[in-house]
Amino acid sequence: MIVVFGSLNIDMVMSVKTMPRPGDTVLCPSYKLVPGGKGANQAVAAARAGAEVKFFGKVGNDELGKIAVKSLEDNGVDLTGLSKCDVATGCAMVCVDAGGENMIAVASGANALANQSEIPDFLLSKDHTVVMQLETPLDQNWDLIERAKKIGARTILNLAPAHGIPVTILESIDVLVLNQIEATTLALHLGFDVISPSVAARRISTNFGITCIVTLGAEGAIACSPDGVWQVQAMPIQAIDTTAAGDAFVGVLAASLDSGMALPEALSRASVASGLVCTQSGAQSSLPLSNLIDQAIIDLPMPLQIA
Repeated sequence: MIVVFGSLNIDMVMSVKTMPRPGDTVLCPSYKLVPGGKGANQAVAAARAGAEVKFFGKVGNDELGKIAVKSLEDNGVDLTGLSKCDVATGCAMVCVDAGGENMIAVASGANALANQSEIPDFLLSKDHTVVMQLETPLDQNWDLIERAKKIGARTILNLAPAHGIPVTILESIDVLVLNQIEATTLALHLGFDVISPSVAARRISTNFGITCIVTLGAEGAIACSPDGVWQVQAMPIQAIDTTAAGDAFVGVLAASLDSGMALPEALSRASVASGLVCTQSGAQSSLPLSNLIDQAIIDLPMPLQIA
């Protein structure tokens, strides 16, 4: 079973020709309100990939909250750990340009009140995989990682948004997932003399004895673990919207590992899911079902072990 501790937002999505620069105003015809938030996206991704998922977090007692909650319910996510509060539901402004790239600003809202102590110990056993991101308070994530380590659950941390991590917490994580910017930020935080994402992944894995995965966009991903290093290919696609691509990767990776799949196979499914998301617009609405991943994975070579 997967336990997701994380954020839940409503995304205001605007499709623009070019991204606004400081001082610019960029016009677009309309906007859409769609369910989002890294925690909710990853929970939905894992559920659509076939996992049993429980979500823990905070949502506002407002109209945006109702939209966000309904999407999770419709996708079969267990929400007994989601509690309401009098703070507004988290909200993100997402600009997507003509090339499918995005720029996002997030108002945390109720997510800032998320408390890991609401997760009972029995959901942190060796039979559970705990998934976290950094759109909820940092100290809550660090405390949850330490609790899960002691009790025995697998922990997967998506270092998004980019931030440093205390060394003691790094040593307690099982799987760390970063993009190139996040890998560079962490490398600088750790004082590495070389901050290449691939070099950072290898050093983090070696120094802390964990699995470190860096997603590389169209170049796929590199995964470094105590058992080896794998180069993961990306699906050859024409991107329409890259929103939630990273969340698809994390959610499907978690679902695959939780089901007992080996790391290379889990990486392949995660890469396929991430690519499929980019062929549609939106966040949760674009996350693929398990059968679509099964169909597309045939055309993607298995990860290549390079060390």
